[in-house]
Amino acid sequence: MPFVNFATREINCKIVYYGPGLSGKTTNIKWIYDHIKPENRGEMITLATETERTLFFDFVPIEVSNVKGFKVRFHLYTTPGQIIYQASRKLILKGVDGIVFVADSQEERHDANLDTLDDMIENLKDYEIDIEDIPLVFQYNKRDLPNVLPVEVLRKDLNRWSRPDYEAIASKGIGVLETFKEITKQVLRKLKR
Repeated sequence: MPFVNFATREINCKIVYYGPGLSGKTTNIKWIYDHIKPENRGEMITLATETERTLFFDFVPIEVSNVKGFKVRFHLYTTPGQIIYQASRKLILKGVDGIVFVADSQEERHDANLDTLDDMIENLKDYEIDIEDIPLVFQYNKRDLPNVLPVEVLRKDLNRWSRPDYEAIASKGIGVLETFKEITKQVLRKLKR
């Protein structure tokens, strides 16, 4: 649910990048941050463990155009993928306005993708959010690595709702902005309703 501040005429929307550990969620956020005009972004906050994995979240407020006279600001978060941080993942979904599910395309990571997607669906249900009603984009990341599953398999197993999806190599920026533009477009469309 977007937070609307009538005094400042600002709408704050929360977009969460969700996926298994090391799927490329943080890489997406960092790439977006590095390629957006400095005047359109806030400070990036990263909390990481010794192995550079995101422990809690990345937060990048990005301002975009006006909606009915209100300035819209997107707050981007990532969830920790590791299973031991299940409570953190759930907490980060609270108040979510849109989700990018970042899947690792490698065959050996497919079970982790499926488990994480099921976890996300359950966490959304706990907040009484139906996955059918929330803006959602799928990203099939790491397409440059060996042993990747065909997109058709990923789409069939993960994207059960026929939502927009993109192939990506987040470390090179391929598919990153396309994914981001799609989720912001969906969130803005829902806001205007």
